Amino acid sequence: MPALDLVPLTDPGDERLADYVALTDVALRSRHEPEKGLYIAESSTVLGRALAAGHRPRSVLVSPRWLPDLRAMLEARDPDGEPVRVYVAEPAVLEAITGFHVHRGALAAMHRPRLPSVASVLEGARRVAVLEDVVDHTNVGAAFRSAAAIGVDAVLVTPRCADPLYRRSVRVSMGTVFQVPWTRVEPWPGGIGLLREAGFVTAALALSDDSVPLDALEQAPPERLALVLGAEGDGLKPATVAAADLTVRIPMAGGVDSLNVAAAAAVAFWATRVRD
Repeated sequence: MPALDLVPLTDPGDERLADYVALTDVALRSRHEPEKGLYIAESSTVLGRALAAGHRPRSVLVSPRWLPDLRAMLEARDPDGEPVRVYVAEPAVLEAITGFHVHRGALAAMHRPRLPSVASVLEGARRVAVLEDVVDHTNVGAAFRSAAAIGVDAVLVTPRCADPLYRRSVRVSMGTVFQVPWTRVEPWPGGIGLLREAGFVTAALALSDDSVPLDALEQAPPERLALVLGAEGDGLKPATVAAADLTVRIPMAGGVDSLNVAAAAAVAFWATRVRD
């Protein structure tokens, strides 16, 4: 089994912890992730799913309480893998290092995998979600969790969509961003043509005069369906709605005109799920 390189720590200023220092979402976006090709997995559950997906840890930062669980997961990796550096520190030290309470006492700096091609992500898929310019990391993570739970086969994110591997997205998704195949689709909305060529009917979720209720799509869903969901507030771009094969709305009551994008995604995924 691969060895662990255990390093006890008491100094939050230790220079070896540069990957973990003050890991606000802004810091991750502007400095750590783009330069070093890393993302942060928070909690033993999330790290376990990342490892199961074949992602490689650069190092792990853990409190003593959670070390046995982490040790078992890391030692169960590829037996020929390189030793993993594991920094061990008390919870107060972890919080001083990162600037926030560390959920379940574990963080891991993971190497970012290379994104697959759109064609490989779509191969064999019957249900696909497209997230257009969804900039809130919580909504992205929640949409991925619903996609995994309800059986969506793949997710495409547009160039301006928030990164599914940002710490908050990963945490909210409970690590399901590692289970559902995904990649970025460019250009957009030109990518609708790629979906059509692959045999998908594209349904844009939007409020428009010619939209059909989700119930109608639920009654006779196409064999291969791509649901396109838009940004918070503005919704889908007019060009996207125009390019889609049909426009779908979720019927509302109580004077409400629409749902949060993550909630709308869950409803639409469930209504159009594959049932055989």
